[in-house]
Amino acid sequence: MVTAIILASGKGTRMGQGVDKCFLSLGPKPVVAWSLQAFEKCREIDNIILTVRKEQLVAARGLQMMFGISKLSHIIVGGLRRQDSVAAALRELSMEARYVVIHDAARPCVSPELISETLKYARRFGSGVAASPVVDTIKTAGKGMLVESTPDRSTLWAVQTPQAFETDRLLAAYQRFAEDKKRMFTDDAAVLEAAGEAPRLVRWDAPNPKITTPMDLTIAAAILRLN
Repeated sequence: MVTAIILASGKGTRMGQGVDKCFLSLGPKPVVAWSLQAFEKCREIDNIILTVRKEQLVAARGLQMMFGISKLSHIIVGGLRRQDSVAAALRELSMEARYVVIHDAARPCVSPELISETLKYARRFGSGVAASPVVDTIKTAGKGMLVESTPDRSTLWAVQTPQAFETDRLLAAYQRFAEDKKRMFTDDAAVLEAAGEAPRLVRWDAPNPKITTPMDLTIAAAILRLN
């Protein structure tokens, strides 16, 4: 059994005060609906757990009916941090869930093909993390915006979601840091890294941007029209 966790409970502060970016309109439907439909269409996915902010519970249930998301089994309130939302969703997993795929709803250009590819790696290696090679030169800078170093970009990857894992591995990693209130993880691969594992990257060159600013909505809309 494969369970998907879609995270739509972030605050999205860079989008503007009080804006819930995952429920903004993107073309004919809200941002979160694009991800829900992609996971609904992916044949390997058996059920979906969606995390939202408390004030969006009613809207999320409406989306389930409006877009016919039959695999959506749970809609729950997310936590203060991303990792808290994932932990809450993991508590809802069925004992039969052998693999879990975690995705940020703020990446609406996800495709069923990408979901399947990450799962293929998870089945073979225990993890499959969508990523693309960094093509820009990267600088590290200190005070005064002064360049301190230039990392070798041939070793750098921009990590995305979805991220697929063997459930037991992911649960063990999250349980290890369950009581740590200070440590922040920006993705699930980082939790495995902190637990001493090396997640496996899945190269994906198709556009899969994350919506963080109003301009990103325009970019995502153009990509979705082309697809």
